[in-house]
Amino acid sequence: MNKKIKLAIAASLISFSLFAGNKDRSGQAGATELMLNPFGRSAGMFALNGSQVSGVEALKLNLAGLATTSGTEISLAHTRYLAGTGMTISNLGIAYNLNEDNTIGVNIMSFSTGEIPITTESQVGADLGNFKPSFINGTLGLGHKFSENMSAGIGLTYINEAISNIRASALAMEGGVQYTNGRRNNLHIGIALRNVGTNVRFAGDGFSFLGISPDFAKVMTVQSRSEKASLPSQLNLATAYDFYLDEPKSMDKDKTMPKHRLTPMFSFVSNSFSADWIGLACEYGYKEKFMFRAAYRYETDIFSKTNSSTLYAGLAAGLSLVTKLKSGDSSPTLIFDYGYKPTRFSSGVHTFGIRLGLQGGKDK
Repeated sequence: MNKKIKLAIAASLISFSLFAGNKDRSGQAGATELMLNPFGRSAGMFALNGSQVSGVEALKLNLAGLATTSGTEISLAHTRYLAGTGMTISNLGIAYNLNEDNTIGVNIMSFSTGEIPITTESQVGADLGNFKPSFINGTLGLGHKFSENMSAGIGLTYINEAISNIRASALAMEGGVQYTNGRRNNLHIGIALRNVGTNVRFAGDGFSFLGISPDFAKVMTVQSRSEKASLPSQLNLATAYDFYLDEPKSMDKDKTMPKHRLTPMFSFVSNSFSADWIGLACEYGYKEKFMFRAAYRYETDIFSKTNSSTLYAGLAAGLSLVTKLKSGDSSPTLIFDYGYKPTRFSSGVHTFGIRLGLQGGKDK
């Protein structure tokens, strides 16, 4: 086990050197919607919970957490992105426990910008109708539990972006590991590498125009080519520790479960096309039926009005409510999530989610 941990740390250090953040490359990545987290719980923590994320949410943060799914989990989430602009994110995810050690998950995310007026070079002010861009990505992931303390996951994401006459697609690989230790597995460590894959290049009839042949003999259709763009690769290093405020003195942890949990979290995220992030989060849980959380994420020049490149500013916050649909440990569990992220303009980002855990699924 120690050897596996050392290998994981070595791999993360190598990945860090390859994907260190470069603010000068901001705006040059393709498919940047991959950076958006569509889940209510993660949104309330600025996605700083990579060391302990579990279930369907792991498909968009750290796939190792998929392995800790109990039974089947179904998740629906809706995000009002920059509230007031009409932009939204819709998400559907399913995680299914194949056996004691393996879990498979599927997630589909759609980002909508709403309708945009059509303009051309020659008819800038004309009423030509509207168009609606389509941004959809789907992730297929597999989580494997090596032991009670260590799990890993890998996944493949298909990205598709399109309007009526232009389209682009790409494939991205991602993977992660999680390690826990302590009397109640209090210590959490997570490493995830995301969005490493093919380039994005738009093509279609939208890049065609009528031209004249060099000898002026005929009119011909000319096809121009767009520039390719790399995916926004990201390395996430995260840790957390569960403090049980009413921990009993008895070492028999199975008889009495504490009611009050306080979990501080720390995360460092290295972005290949933007400034790196560093953040602190904290979650309070009462009987694992009510959770309240808050987080702050820092990046270079975040306090500068002229040099800051971050959209988010201030504290993110959220909460979760967990209820059983009927009595019994194996009864279905229903979880309501809400997360809020403040932004420099507009009315912030609001995320609402509902999760259904079947066959004894529970929130972690």
